[in-house]
Amino acid sequence: MAKAGPYFSDETFKFLRQLARNNNRDWFLQNKARYEACVRGPALRLITDLADPFKDISAQLTAVAKPVGGSLFRIHRDTRFAGDKSPYKTHIGMYFSHAAATKAARNDASGGAPGRLDAPGLYLHVEPGRCFMGGGIWHPQSETTRRIRDYMVSNPASWKKATRDPKFRKVFELDGDALVRPPKGYDPAHELIEDLKRKDFIASTSIDDAILLRPDLVKQLMARYVLMEAMLDWLCGALDLDF
Repeated sequence: MAKAGPYFSDETFKFLRQLARNNNRDWFLQNKARYEACVRGPALRLITDLADPFKDISAQLTAVAKPVGGSLFRIHRDTRFAGDKSPYKTHIGMYFSHAAATKAARNDASGGAPGRLDAPGLYLHVEPGRCFMGGGIWHPQSETTRRIRDYMVSNPASWKKATRDPKFRKVFELDGDALVRPPKGYDPAHELIEDLKRKDFIASTSIDDAILLRPDLVKQLMARYVLMEAMLDWLCGALDLDF
């Protein structure tokens, strides 16, 4: 059996850099075959190969290798309310959602039970010089945020264990948006007040471009993603979700 080669290549990064300089429909259509060969095709293959390893973290994590409606974000930007009308994203985004959130989104798209459900997942961002990975819950709805904060107040030790572990902190950093002042209804002197002020409950780490070019990329990613298991489990506990 032939040894599997790398997923992404120098051509992947070359395409993304050129797209950033030529972000228009004519150029993209002229180079669509390159996009399929160097960007979308490799990303879908990576998503496929992550599906089984993710089960070692949680059976609830989904990796859906579909051109549309799966784990790979569309290359097209939503410019309806944006000042920047550039039609294409200049990065590759992949989001591996919790099964409950995937089901809710599918129901919403098909006109079934209404839609959005906040649940933790994992993310991978491929962009020349700006690659990163992470996970958690980004921009949760207000009710979700309240539930997480209340759970944090009731379970401070388990939150600290999930997010202060030395192995976790060596790789990942908690980030995202946060309030300037303590949220209303919470003790400003609480030991976790800086975390209670968070509006996003995510952690991330940058990745060198060279790692994305390695044939053992799945192994490289999983060595980092597995460190997020405790945080994802904690967030599921806060929201009464299976993990």
